Amino acid sequence: MSNVAASPARMPKLPARTLEAMRAGLPALTDRMVGAVIDEVPAFALAANESWRAVIYTSADQLLTALIEQLRGAADPTSSSTMSMQEVLNTAYHFGRREARQGRPTEVQLAAYRIGVREIWRDWSALAVRDGVGSDEVSVFAETSFAYLDRISAAGVAGHADELSRLGLARERYRERLVRALLRDASADELRLAADEASWIPPSTLTAVAVHRRHHESRGVITADPQTLEVPDDAVEMPRGMRVLLVANVGGKARAPFLESIGDAGAVVGPARSWMQAKSSVHRVLHATEFASTNLAGVLDTDELLMELVLGADVEALTDLQARALAPLDGLTVPARERLADTLRSWLLHHGRREEIAADLYVSPSTVRYRLRQLRDAYGERLQDPRSIAELTVALAGPRIRDRPEGDA
Repeated sequence: MSNVAASPARMPKLPARTLEAMRAGLPALTDRMVGAVIDEVPAFALAANESWRAVIYTSADQLLTALIEQLRGAADPTSSSTMSMQEVLNTAYHFGRREARQGRPTEVQLAAYRIGVREIWRDWSALAVRDGVGSDEVSVFAETSFAYLDRISAAGVAGHADELSRLGLARERYRERLVRALLRDASADELRLAADEASWIPPSTLTAVAVHRRHHESRGVITADPQTLEVPDDAVEMPRGMRVLLVANVGGKARAPFLESIGDAGAVVGPARSWMQAKSSVHRVLHATEFASTNLAGVLDTDELLMELVLGADVEALTDLQARALAPLDGLTVPARERLADTLRSWLLHHGRREEIAADLYVSPSTVRYRLRQLRDAYGERLQDPRSIAELTVALAGPRIRDRPEGDA
């Protein structure tokens, strides 16, 4: 409540009969003030129908009573007030907190205060003029009334902001707890409970997206959806400068528009999984980031790189397989070995069709025939063995993600 405005420098001195008329007319003024607020602010009309009418009336009555007592104290310093200004500010502060919990924006209570002070001034200024209060004192009276409502408004706004902050922190804690439960394979019952505690409505699917922190604009597109969850930095091991998000309902036909929307985010996008299986998508993304350049531009769609991801699942095993598959060429010079390895790869991919192999390698068909003879001499019957063909196909498949040009998605 540190932003509450200060009280006015001077209180008006009103005649006793004006103050008594104000006090006597308090119930009727409260009725008119609350009625005007309910009529003109639809959100308060709804609140009144939700058994909030008593709270609204009590708050209004306290507000008016406290102001009358302050005015009476200015007119008669010997009078004693039964209600301190701090009590009124506390009431406004807690009313603002209740409004935040009800999900109503702070503009609603500010509108109510503006309407309230209009009704107060319309009623009380007429009484002051009737009783012959001078223009200077009426001016001070107006300043006092509006300054008083400013303080009340500020207290209500402060309560609203504090409650939103508290609710936001609590929500983030519960959402972090939910993500950690997803990543540790918690039971379905645990996950549903965690989702309820986080006030998070489970979507059909979740898709893991690793994005560079420096891409603020693209991150904004992703995090704008209230169902988006963020994976805590200490929950998984990820490349420095990246964060992992879980985005709702961007699978199937929604995937292509989503990929387009994040543009040049430098993002790695995992597969869409049912929300309870989001861990699978996170692991896919983390695996892909091991191969993708940290300076990646564009979007890396892991659904289009399944072969590379499979080949990169065990890098050492792939290296050993490549060494064994190409062992028959070990006696050749490095350039000759590379030419024959490229020819063997093209032969496998084009099912031995020489014209297509020649076009792929940018050589003549006669060169292809010559190289294929060398390969048959080196491999012998292994080129007829299904198991050997399968191993050669896997060993020579690629390019691997780590060999992809930067920015190639």
